[in-house]
Amino acid sequence: MVSLDKTDLKILQVLQAEARITNQDLSERVNLSASSCLQRVRRLEQAGVLMSYHSRINLPLICRHIVCIATVSLKNHSQQDFREFEQLVKSTPEVVECYTVSGEFDFFLKIICPDMNQYLKVNDALVSSANRSITINTHVVMNQNKYFEGLDLGKLTSE
Repeated sequence: MVSLDKTDLKILQVLQAEARITNQDLSERVNLSASSCLQRVRRLEQAGVLMSYHSRINLPLICRHIVCIATVSLKNHSQQDFREFEQLVKSTPEVVECYTVSGEFDFFLKIICPDMNQYLKVNDALVSSANRSITINTHVVMNQNKYFEGLDLGKLTSE
């Protein structure tokens, strides 16, 4: 883990909500000089704490699409099978998130496609490309009731 102080956490907290904030405005919000603030942001980027900056796009305003949540179970639980499936998922652009999980299934996938026909093609590709026996259970998202907008870092850290 990277050692962070309260100022680093303040910077991260602000950037989660406002990634497009200017360095000058960020420095004022966290009570630092602009040069010190920029130095800290660059250090956080180099350390891999700040991994990227994104915009949340309102997809229904620009295109039709479906969001599917899929659970995947592998028949065999070897490290090789897990690595191969992870590589398959990474090479499938419609899979926008993937988690290895404990419990009844092995992976949790979030898949976004223009329509159900494309989802079925993705599903078939995942099943047929896997050199192992897998089971996929899919749930079509009807509505997203809460969006991820950042974490309260103070509650997750000892600072």
